[in-house]
Amino acid sequence: MYTYAFLNTPTTPLELPQGIDGALELVSCDRLSALVEPKLSFEALQEDDAQLVEAVLIHDRVIRELFQQTPLLPLRFGTRFVSADGLLNHLQTHCQDYLAKLTTFCGKAEYTLKLTPLVLTVESALPNETQGREYFLAKKRRFQSQFEQQQQQTNEWQALVQAIALTYPNPVLGEAQDGSQRVYLLVSQQDELQLYSHLEAWQAQCPHWELTLSEALPPYHFV
Repeated sequence: MYTYAFLNTPTTPLELPQGIDGALELVSCDRLSALVEPKLSFEALQEDDAQLVEAVLIHDRVIRELFQQTPLLPLRFGTRFVSADGLLNHLQTHCQDYLAKLTTFCGKAEYTLKLTPLVLTVESALPNETQGREYFLAKKRRFQSQFEQQQQQTNEWQALVQAIALTYPNPVLGEAQDGSQRVYLLVSQQDELQLYSHLEAWQAQCPHWELTLSEALPPYHFV
């Protein structure tokens, strides 16, 4: 049974979006529910790469649309249970833990802070190689300048992580990708304007980086 997320059992009907290949349902165990697509054949999806990529996107869309209506615990793409009974047993076993997390996440969202390194400035073109000593000295100065700027970027990144932790406890650091750094923050959506004010201050502290902030997202990295 393909499962998208866990959530509080709703007291009023939710508008369930369309799933990967069909209708979605709620499987409930007292105060805790799971959003499932009971008729999805996940094995069939894996036979076609294009369908698999589309399914990943739909999985994320479903979670984001439901997040607009209620707090939830998003599950990874491909999460399945062998049967409805197996899912119910899981909900019953982990009920208190999941409900506690849902309480913690109520009114909060995840924001991704991305830092993209700015292109390092370099000196003008090197002298011709035939100029011997001048060429090698200029080349050495260029390497030194690049090293110093890279060190500045590293120092700014480390100082920023410390500054963020003072305001938003327990940030999650992502893996560097193509030189870019990511920090995941769990923030009350009521404090979004304050977060953007902090973003301006952080950008001023990091002149060698370009900082961007995502929209409010489900708590992917905090579940």
